[in-house]
Amino acid sequence: MIDYEALKAAKVEPDPYPHFVVRDFIPGEMLRKVIRDFPDLDMAGLFLPEAASGGPVFNRLLQELRSGELARIIGEKLDLDLEDRPPLLTIRSCCQAQDGQIHSDSSFKLATLLLYLNEPSPHNAWAPTGGRLRVLRGPDDLDDYATEVPPEGGTLVCFRVQPNSWHGHAPFVGPRRYVMLNYCRDEDVLRREEARHRVSGNVKRLKRFFGLGRIPDRAEARP
Repeated sequence: MIDYEALKAAKVEPDPYPHFVVRDFIPGEMLRKVIRDFPDLDMAGLFLPEAASGGPVFNRLLQELRSGELARIIGEKLDLDLEDRPPLLTIRSCCQAQDGQIHSDSSFKLATLLLYLNEPSPHNAWAPTGGRLRVLRGPDDLDDYATEVPPEGGTLVCFRVQPNSWHGHAPFVGPRRYVMLNYCRDEDVLRREEARHRVSGNVKRLKRFFGLGRIPDRAEARP
C-alpha cells in the first residue's frame, strides 16, 4: 500500500528545519481506493479515526501507518529514535477559514507526518485558492517559506518537531482531507491527547446536530 522505496529515496531538507516530501507515498489505484474509503465527515477540525467509519482499505492504511517499519524509516531520515514512541493518528476532512494559521507543533510531538488524501478535481485548484502547506522560516510571514506543498492525493510531508518548526497555509474553505500521524513522547501523553480529541469530537458532533459547523462542498459553495 505504502511506497517504501519512494519514502526512503526522499531527500531531507534541513532549511529551516528537517523535513521531506514524498509525492506518491500511496500510488495509483491504491490511492483511489483509500480516498473512496475515507470517512464521510463534513465538519472542520481533527478527529480520531474512531469518530467516523472508514472503509476497509482506509482502515488498512491506518494499520500500516502505525507500523514499526514506518517509524524506523522516518526516524532514520529525521535522526530520531521513533520505534518505541506511541503514534497518535487523527484525520481531517474539511478546512475552515481560520485554519492554517502559522504555528509550531506542541512539544509532546517528536515528528509530524501529514498524508493528503484529496480527490483530483478542478474545484481543488490549490494554487489560487490557498490550502498549500508552507514550511516557514519564521512565525510572522506566510510568504517567507522554504517549501510549499499542495495537498494533492497521495502526497506526504513529514518534519521534525522543534521550536522553530513553523508552518501554515493561506485560507481555504472546503474539503481538504488528510491523515496526521504524530509520534508522541510517551504513552501518558498519547492517552491524554486521545481523551482530549474524544471530548472535542463530541462537542463538534453536537454542534453539527444543531446545524452548526458544517463545511459545504466546494461545488455547493460556488454561486
